This record gives sequence, structure tokens and C-alpha cells, in this order.
Amino acid sequence: MLKGKNVVLGVTGSIAAYKIANLASMLVKLHADVHVIMTRNATQFITPVTFETLTKNRCLTDTFDRADVSEVKHIALAERADVLLIAPASANFIGKMAHGIADDMLSTTVLAARCPVLLAPAMNVNMFRHPAVQDNLKLLAQRGVTVIQPDSGYLACGAVGEGKLPAEQTLLDYILHTAAKKKDLAGKKILVTAGPTQESLDPVRFITNHSTGKMGYAVARQAMLRGADVTLVSGPVHLAPPPFVTVVPVQSAQDMFEAVAARYAAQDWFVMTAAVADYTPVQTHSEKIKKNADGADLTLQLKRTEDILKWLGARKKEGQRVCGFSMETENMLENSKAKLAKKNADLIAANSLRDAGSGFGTDTNHLVLLQRDAVTDLPLLSKEDAADRLLDTLLSL
Repeated sequence: MLKGKNVVLGVTGSIAAYKIANLASMLVKLHADVHVIMTRNATQFITPVTFETLTKNRCLTDTFDRADVSEVKHIALAERADVLLIAPASANFIGKMAHGIADDMLSTTVLAARCPVLLAPAMNVNMFRHPAVQDNLKLLAQRGVTVIQPDSGYLACGAVGEGKLPAEQTLLDYILHTAAKKKDLAGKKILVTAGPTQESLDPVRFITNHSTGKMGYAVARQAMLRGADVTLVSGPVHLAPPPFVTVVPVQSAQDMFEAVAARYAAQDWFVMTAAVADYTPVQTHSEKIKKNADGADLTLQLKRTEDILKWLGARKKEGQRVCGFSMETENMLENSKAKLAKKNADLIAANSLRDAGSGFGTDTNHLVLLQRDAVTDLPLLSKEDAADRLLDTLLSL
């Protein structure tokens, strides 16, 4: 995901410096070119050799390092960097950044950087709360630095409160959000529905479907990485919510419709996607079903909910795009084309079930993208790559 990207990690004097070794490893596994710059105080907590072993690049600690005289290292690194993360950031280094002090390798590189700069403070809770530190952080934020708020918890000094360096995955999420993708969806709002819905039969039982939400979550995540402002209306799933996405949890199909309708009225959306179960009234014979919890006969009566995709298609504004999903066990193209017209959608992503590894619960998918005048049969792809191809098509319309 980060192939061809240059990531510079600045490590300052904090016991939390050990976490950055794992972060460096995670970035290398995503094929990033990782360069680490350490302050002298940072070397008291972890050695440069650790980072050199993980990144296969020289770890820089000295502004006047003569190992490579072919370039001015802090300028060259600053020019090549796609993102610069300072983590952990000590109170001392935050003060230096805020006031333009450049007296070591890391601080000179920061001043020369023109890429996005991320800052993750880590320190004692009282130090973090000190007015000088807070003023410096506000000043840096005003200058465009992204300040990653520290976690609260038990700190190495024994105190409890803010100042804990966030987990490595959180830091990685910030880097991915900043540098992983071209921001071709910046300024656009995207509304995604995902996952199953549950219709209660009684206080114990419910009816649902086999959707896991993986495809919808992949669409939301990839759109977020490409700069979109994403809202994800999600039924009950066993997936971690995508970072930097507004997640609205719902349970029933009616809940999902109401959440979509409320947000549609309040925002100017570019893309709206929907994949929703359409429940219809069913009357069953009591002798063919089990007793409910009270021993009484249970009669199943499900109310038809509003067709969300059709509702969105009927309200589509100039410049908006509506995308729906379909999963057909037979006559996939014919039924999906009919759905495209009936719902007034711009695109239908049909889930092809003819390949192993596609469909519910998998990490891959075979999508057929249907427009009014074109059909694109994608190969079997990861759900993330399939989501990107879907978003590419929507952008091209």
C-alpha cells in the first residue's frame, strides 16, 4: 500500500520510543522506504542499530554526519519525504518546533520539510497539561501540523492520565490516511451502507442475512484514504470501524433507512451506495414454527421497509452519483441491469458468485460493474482493490 512512498520517522527522548521500532517494521511490510532520525536523548532509550536493522537505511543522529557527503542529508530527506511523523514527541522538541529552533538533525529536517507533518506527543500528564506545552501544540496545529492526541492511561512514570503514546496501529493509520493514496476524492462526501440488518421475531430471535459488511467497509476505507469525507451506516458486523470515517450503527432495515434519510437531507453527497435487504410481509402457519419464549404460537409478520436505493435514486441531485449492489444466483446481468433502471442508479456493482473466493465473508470479490451503456467485468480482486476500481468508475461518470 505504501510502495514508492518515503516515510521519515523522527524519534525524540521518551520511554515510548521503543514502540516506533514496531511501527517501522509495519511500514516496511507495507513496502514504504523508511528513514529514521533520532535526537541524542532518544538514543538513551533505543539504539540506532535497531532501526537500521528494520529499515535497511542508516539511522541519522548527527547533523554533521560524514558517512555520505554526496548530499546535505537533512535537506535531501525533507525533499523526498511524503510524510514526516515525529513520535514520540517530547515537550522539549515540541517547544523547539513551535519556535523554529534548529539545532540538531531532526529539528533542521522538520524546518526544511514541505510534506505533511504529524506529531504524536508523549510525556508525563502534568507536563502535557502545562500551558506552555498546550500553547505550543495549538501554535503548531495553526501552522498545519497534525497533532495526534495522546491516549490516557497508566504512564511509565506511574502517573495516570493523558500523555500515553497511541498504539502503533493508530500511528500507522495516520500515516496511511496522509500518504497512502492520491487525494482525488478530497472535498467529496460519500455515504455508504454496509452489513446485514436484523428484524426481531421476538425478544430472543431475529431474521437476518449472510452479509458480513466487508465490501462496504472496504469502499468506506478506500474512499477515506483517497480524501473523501465518508459516513458509513452499518448494520451489526464483526469488523473494526475504519479510522477517520463517521460510523452510524443501526440494527433493523428501518433503522438503516432512517439513518440514511436523515443524513441525506443534511449533507451535499457526491456518492451514495446502498446494499440493503428488502423485507416483505410473510404469514406463516403456526403449526410449522416453534413456540416463542412464552410458549405461545409465533406468527412471523415482517413489515416492508422503504427501498433505500430507489429512495436515493429518486432524490438524486445534479452532480450526485448513486451506486447499488446486487447479488444474484441466476440471470445476474439481466437482473442487475433491470435494477439499474428501476432504482435510477448510476452504477450497479454485481457480485459474481461463479468464482471461488467471491461473495459473502471472503477477503476477495469478483465484481461486474454495470452502467447504462457499459459493462465492466473485473477480475477476482481483494475487496480493497475492487473498491478502488468501483470508485474509479464513479469518478469517471
